[in-house]
Amino acid sequence: MKPQDFADTKPRFVVEDYFNGRTKAWGIFEDRFGNLRRDFIVEITGTWDGKTLTLDEDFTYGDGEKDRRVWTIVKKDEHTYEGRADDVVGTATGLAYGKALNWRYDLNLKVGDGTWRVTFNDWMFLADRETLINRARVSKFGIEIGEVTLFFRKEPARAALSLVEPFAAVGQ
Repeated sequence: MKPQDFADTKPRFVVEDYFNGRTKAWGIFEDRFGNLRRDFIVEITGTWDGKTLTLDEDFTYGDGEKDRRVWTIVKKDEHTYEGRADDVVGTATGLAYGKALNWRYDLNLKVGDGTWRVTFNDWMFLADRETLINRARVSKFGIEIGEVTLFFRKEPARAALSLVEPFAAVGQ
């Protein structure tokens, strides 16, 4: 599968539009045998300045561990994105067409007391204006070691909520 396969699909996933503002994600990591290894929630605050998208991600894992990653993502052209974060090795690259984004990068992943360099091959699909589905295959030395599944939910804009709130009181 390649990103261009989704060129004519809708809704169109514009990364900087979707992630501008607050987003929440729920995820799991399964090892290559299908065993659930971790579950987590991510609170994301995104800011878009017209060229650069900054994503501030706060992770809370099921065991109580917390982590943070800050992405700096630059839109290179209509379809191409490049990103950096402290634990990303080099530059992440993304191609977006239609409802899909393929995002690839190497990551220094904390495992126990050590760090593994792993490769992520993420596929993100916009289901509707608020919902994004992400599946990432994780490999080490070219061998798949697991899969991450995430569901993102975009917080509605405050303006949209103000239109709904007056009507909510009518039914009370």
